Amino acid sequence: MTGSLLEVIALDARDAVAAEEGGADRVEVVADMAADGLTPATETVASIARECALPQMVMLRADANFTPESLDKLVSAVKELAEAGAAGFVFGFLTSEGVVDLEATQTLIHAVSPLPWTFHRAVDHAADVQASWRAVRLLPNLATVLTSGSPAGVTEGLPVLRARAEAGDAGLILAGGGLKLRHIPTLLDYGVRAFHVGSAVRSAWTAPVDPHLVAQWRALIDRDI
Repeated sequence: MTGSLLEVIALDARDAVAAEEGGADRVEVVADMAADGLTPATETVASIARECALPQMVMLRADANFTPESLDKLVSAVKELAEAGAAGFVFGFLTSEGVVDLEATQTLIHAVSPLPWTFHRAVDHAADVQASWRAVRLLPNLATVLTSGSPAGVTEGLPVLRARAEAGDAGLILAGGGLKLRHIPTLLDYGVRAFHVGSAVRSAWTAPVDPHLVAQWRALIDRDI
C-alpha cells in the first residue's frame, strides 16, 4: 500500500458525505452498531452512491456472531449490494472452535469476486490469533484485515499489531477497534498505513459523522508519510 488510507464507518448517506468532506478515502457501510455492524439495506448503499463518490466497503454479517449460520442469505445479498454501489465487502467467519472458517469465507470470496474484501475483526476473536492470520493472509482478493490486535481494542492489541507488521503484514493491516489519535504515531512507526474509525469521529452512534473530526484524523495520519 502506498500513502495512507482512512476508512470511516457510515450508517447512511449523511455520514458518507461528512466523511468525504473530512478527507476520508473510503467508507465502511454497516447497520446496527449495537451488534458491531451488520449488513446494511440495499437502499442505504444506493443512496450513498448517489450522494458520495467515496468507495463503499459493505458489511456482510447477518447477526452479532462470527459463525456463518446465514451464509446463503449473505450470498444472495451480494449481487444487489454490488449493483447498488458496493466497491467491496467486509466479512469473515470463525468456527464454533474459534478457527477461521475457510469454507464459509471462501464461499463469500467467490460470491463477491472480482471485488476486493476485508476480513473483519473476527480475526481478533480467534482461539489462536497467529494461526488465524496465517490462514487469512493468503486468501484471494484480500484488500485489508480490520484488526485491533485484541478483542479489547487497539491499546491492548498493540503488541500483536507490531508482531504482525514485523512478520510482513503491515500492508494488510487496517487498524481499527478502539483506535485513538494517540495510537497513530506508534502504528505509523510499525509501518501500518490504513486506519478505520467510527465512534471517534462522532459524539455518539446516534449522532452523524463530524467532518471536522475526520479532518483531524486525516491530518495526523498524513503528517509523517
